[in-house]
Amino acid sequence: MELYLKWLDRYEKQEGELQPVGLILCAESSREQIELLEMHKDGIMVAEYWTELPPKKQLEQKIHSILIEAKERMERNKLLDK
Repeated sequence: MELYLKWLDRYEKQEGELQPVGLILCAESSREQIELLEMHKDGIMVAEYWTELPPKKQLEQKIHSILIEAKERMERNKLLDK
């Protein structure tokens, strides 16, 4: 995922666009497996862990709200960096 996002950032991102964000959906896993992968060391965080996939409409709404929240957070960080 990290390699793919860096490639998108370098070669596909259009002027004015923010850095790309990746979303990984897994069919099966466990909290222990996620912790053992130590993805946080690469800057990859697990926001939520679901044991069952919600209905499609609910998932779309959740992804949309996460995207809005992420954009707002990035904008706040830009203001703090100035």
